Amino acid sequence: MPNTKSAEKRSRSSARKAARNQAVTSRLKTLEKKFHTLVKGGKLEDAKTALRASESAFGKGVKAGTVKANTASRKRSRLQLQLNKAAKAAKAKSAA
Repeated sequence: MPNTKSAEKRSRSSARKAARNQAVTSRLKTLEKKFHTLVKGGKLEDAKTALRASESAFGKGVKAGTVKANTASRKRSRLQLQLNKAAKAAKAKSAA
């Protein structure tokens, strides 16, 4: 239990921020999982739109301070690489 008014306020503020951070990180994980399932399923057009949505969400997470910039950049890059690899495999498969 907080002993002072300022400690009570910090406690409330901390709870609000924790809830916001949890919501943002949960959304990021959900978008990332959705992208992975679309790529594995071979739905590349849907995966492209999912990639755009996840990149946007990562940018907003960085802006909100929930995700570190380098982490977001690394994840964006890996998602893009995964999409490129799947597209290349699909192209090679259709050509063969």
